[in-house]
Amino acid sequence: MSILVRERRDTDLARLVELLAEQQAVSSYPVRWPLPFPAEQFLVRRHDRRAWVAELDGAVVGHVSVGDPEELVPRFTEATGAAAFGMVSALFTGLAARGRGVGSLLLDTAVTWVRARGEVPVLDVVPVHEPAVRLYRDRGWVEVGSDRFAWMSEDVPDVLLMALPPYPSAGSSASTGPSARS
Repeated sequence: MSILVRERRDTDLARLVELLAEQQAVSSYPVRWPLPFPAEQFLVRRHDRRAWVAELDGAVVGHVSVGDPEELVPRFTEATGAAAFGMVSALFTGLAARGRGVGSLLLDTAVTWVRARGEVPVLDVVPVHEPAVRLYRDRGWVEVGSDRFAWMSEDVPDVLLMALPPYPSAGSSASTGPSARS
């Protein structure tokens, strides 16, 4: 088994949409399905700064991106004392890739990229995605708040806002490598 992580290409999108739909039936990620817009817009977001795919023996099997947390910056700043963040998003793997370390490798890639810029990795996760929440907690991510977005229906709980310590002290830059638990 050979796993390769590389930058996402436009030609990957059709396969990524298939994988997203396939795994959604099992994971409920994303919570709304079908999406009220083309799935490609879920994968390619206006605030994306970088995006990667994982290939397993040459076939695309997973995805992650990093963007700007936009309106959540004040919340993350208040919780962490940091001013610069990279928002990990759209992390998923196809069902055939589960349990092979693909998701962890994608997450590590995103975290390393964020840390290399002196930023704090952050994310939001709907708590109905229990395996994802558990994965993040097990890898050192901490809850720093919660929020409710306009797209959420009444039956969906508030999203958890999470950040990955260590956070930079005032006036210093963040660690440039993943934390010991990431």
